[in-house]
Amino acid sequence: MPSPVAVPIVLTDDEREQLQAWSRRPSSAQALALRARIVLACADAAGESNGVIAASLGVSRNSVTKWRNRFATDRLDGLLDEPRPGRPRTIADADVERVITTTLETTPRNATHWSTRSLAGEVGLSQTAVSRIWRAFGLQPHRQDTWKLSKDPQFIDKVRDVVGLYLDPPERAVVLCVDEKSQIQALDRTAPVLPMMPGTPARASHDYLRAGTSSLYAALDMATGKVVGSLHTRHRAIEFKKFLTKLDQEVPADLDVHVVLDNASTHKTPAIKRWLLAHPRFVLHFTPTSSSWLNLVERWFGELTTKKLQRGTHRSVRALNADIRAWIEDWNDNPRPYVWTKTADQILESIARY
Repeated sequence: MPSPVAVPIVLTDDEREQLQAWSRRPSSAQALALRARIVLACADAAGESNGVIAASLGVSRNSVTKWRNRFATDRLDGLLDEPRPGRPRTIADADVERVITTTLETTPRNATHWSTRSLAGEVGLSQTAVSRIWRAFGLQPHRQDTWKLSKDPQFIDKVRDVVGLYLDPPERAVVLCVDEKSQIQALDRTAPVLPMMPGTPARASHDYLRAGTSSLYAALDMATGKVVGSLHTRHRAIEFKKFLTKLDQEVPADLDVHVVLDNASTHKTPAIKRWLLAHPRFVLHFTPTSSSWLNLVERWFGELTTKKLQRGTHRSVRALNADIRAWIEDWNDNPRPYVWTKTADQILESIARY
């Protein structure tokens, strides 16, 4: 018997462009890519049998016949997978809306927020269904973020002043971010720390012994990342004045000194004001109240805490101070300056959106 004649395939320009795009699909859509290559081969090899085309593509003759005929009948739509039968949907749109509105607009009688099980009992759905709906719409009633907005009447002016220093520092001047980390406790564990082992983290006793406190004044050079530190037993205006004197000695005399600091009362006493009048090259720039995030030295304090203080053990204030001084020296051997990227307008816009 004569062989059946293959259906001729003639492509429009749009169809060829779409098929070529499909044929370059990544591995996640290789089935569609193969079908597109089959149809392109059938169009380019007019008159060739399905068997010859199958051999050139390394597929079976039945595959070429199937997708040639599907394309001839339904064109591009014929290459797509047809919907597969499955279990019909059991949760209606009204149920989804009820879960969302109940989550957002109400609270349970005996709790501050819904759980998947308590809400499931309230709306008459399964706990799994509520969980899937929450995930789909990004609802997490168990989580709560905190925030604090500065009430400083000069907030905008201070933000522009400080951020302007970071982004465009004045010439022949050094910008120092200054603050004090007060009441650093010298703590010793009541039992030796057990070392880390495979499958077991290091373990320290929950209780500890206090051996006193120390206060660290630090100035972070915004340009170089180097830190000038000074340790004291207290944090009064007297200690702050001593620290300013140390900075005056550390910074070359031909440079102005712009100091970014917070609104602590020890920074504004008559003694400090007199010292500043006697040292006119020092200019203070105060951050807004409740805005410690504007002071870059706070970021450095965070590194000191997590890398040295949080898990450190010290039997005396002297040992604590020695550890802090050694850490500052090590930092200054390879300083890493922090780069401020946000403009004042971007900061103010984000606060306005919040």
